[in-house]
Formats: sequence, structure tokens, C-alpha cells
Amino acid sequence: MIKYSLNFRLWHWLNAFVILGLLGTVFLRKTFLSWRANSELLMQKLTEFDISITAEQAKILAKTIRAPMWEWHIILGYMLAFLVLYRVVLMFTHAKEKLPFSELDTHKKGVQLLYYIFYLVTAFMAISGVVIHFYEALALSKDMAHEIKEIHEAVYNYYLFFVPLHIAGVVIAELKDEKGLISSMIHGSK
Repeated sequence: MIKYSLNFRLWHWLNAFVILGLLGTVFLRKTFLSWRANSELLMQKLTEFDISITAEQAKILAKTIRAPMWEWHIILGYMLAFLVLYRVVLMFTHAKEKLPFSELDTHKKGVQLLYYIFYLVTAFMAISGVVIHFYEALALSKDMAHEIKEIHEAVYNYYLFFVPLHIAGVVIAELKDEKGLISSMIHGSK
């Protein structure tokens, strides 16, 4: 059983918190705080009060309601970018904590490969998020920023598979052949 360092455990749990927070903001955007649904609701309710607004005004109001949530998305995005950099540092300073790839069995190699894909996807999401946010300062066109945003939003779907797969895999490993895995990620040892 690998004993995880405090630095790695701290990175792991902060990363989990940040990614779940980012997923939460996207979930809210697509459900309860959808500007499309809420602009229609605003128009309907205001009409009941004999107040008439245009569809464009309702859209502006609905987007204003969800603006604080997007501020959290941006803050969490900065945290993710920092955590990506922190993980790169850990990769070089704590490399001795893991077995060499060549010494792993086929299953462990597959798991390790999935984690490398996770790191690449997370780095892409952090970088693309920063680029989208600072597209003007980076002298990118609005169209280019929109294209990057489309890819960013498509790649987000990876996490919808990874998060439950990761949790299920950890629970299965804990119950089968890696007893103490969860406790080692919490306090460093079995």
C-alpha cells in the first residue's frame, strides 16, 4: 500500500473540492439557473403583476441572477489552474512515492493511464478556462474564444464519467484487494 504524502493528499482533496464545485456551477447553469428557462419565468411572473418586459430584458435579468454563480466558477477555475501547477511540482518532487510504470500489473497500468488522461484533461480545462476569461488581453477574437469555449464545454463531459468511475473504482479497490486505500488518502496510512 502506498503511503500518500501530506502534499499529495492536500492536492487530492482540494482538487476534488474544486472540480465538484465547478461541476456544481455547470449543473446550476444548465438547470435551475438556465437563463432560457428563467427569462421565460420572469416574463410570465412579471406579466401577472402587469409589468411587461421584452425577451431581451428578461434574458438580461436572468443572466444577472446567475452572475454570482459564474463568479464562483471563475474563482474555482483559478484554483484549478493553481492546482494543476501544484500537481506538476508534486509529479517531479514526489515521483519516488509511486512504483515505476514498468513494475505495475496490467490493471494498475490501465488505472495509471486513466489518471494521466485525467491530468491532461484537467490541464486543458484550466488552460482553456483562463484563455476564455482573458481572451481580449490575449488578443483573441470573440469567435476564437467562442470556439475554445465550445471545446471547453464538450470536454467537461469527461468529468461526468471520471468522477463516478473514480469513486466506484476506489470503493471496489477498498473492498477487494486494496484495504486501507481510502484511509491512506485521508490520513496517510492504513
